[in-house]
Amino acid sequence: MFVSLVVILFRNKFQSRNIYSKFEMSTHISHGIKNTFYFFTITCCNWIPLFEMTSLYDNIYKWFDILKKRSIFINSFVIMPNHLHAIIYINESDRRINDIVGTGKRFMAYEIVKRLKTVNDVTTLRKLSDAVPLSERLRGKLHNVFEPFPDIKEIESLKFMIQKINYIHRNPVSGKWRLVEDYREYKHSSAGFYEPIENVPYSGYKVVHFEKVEEVIERMEV
Repeated sequence: MFVSLVVILFRNKFQSRNIYSKFEMSTHISHGIKNTFYFFTITCCNWIPLFEMTSLYDNIYKWFDILKKRSIFINSFVIMPNHLHAIIYINESDRRINDIVGTGKRFMAYEIVKRLKTVNDVTTLRKLSDAVPLSERLRGKLHNVFEPFPDIKEIESLKFMIQKINYIHRNPVSGKWRLVEDYREYKHSSAGFYEPIENVPYSGYKVVHFEKVEEVIERMEV
């Protein structure tokens, strides 16, 4: 009962901005709704730890900065060695979430290949080249840096929001991963922002708390 009430209040809070749609969307269709939150995952080709191998973190944060300039807010994220998860809020952008993620993948892929070439990592470059399907190879594609279909889901309730934030933040200590002892200490994550460690100021990438998005938008409109 309590969870259901909170979900209703969460939806009503943003009713005027049309954040939520009535239907859950597939990961393989084009998502076109504005003024809403999305969860997405981008995975490196064959789960190769390309982010770690190329120290791509600065490039990913640069992409986040580009999104901010387009009124697309980063609400939660984690960058793992071979994949990233994030929650973003699309305000009045003229771009669909599929296009936003697709552009980000191309932005990162170019830099990954560039950095691999700089250190002459022929082995990894060959793996990425071998992963290109014949049909795309014939069109001139040289490297397949990411898995083809990013996982994209619209966030339609507070319950789902909390579930995804917890999932994102606990990634560094989930399954096979033991990147830190306390997931809040992982520096390429917003965990320390939402769950600060006592006497340890958050020093990670600056995100917008999902409950504060409307306030930020109102300040922008003044």
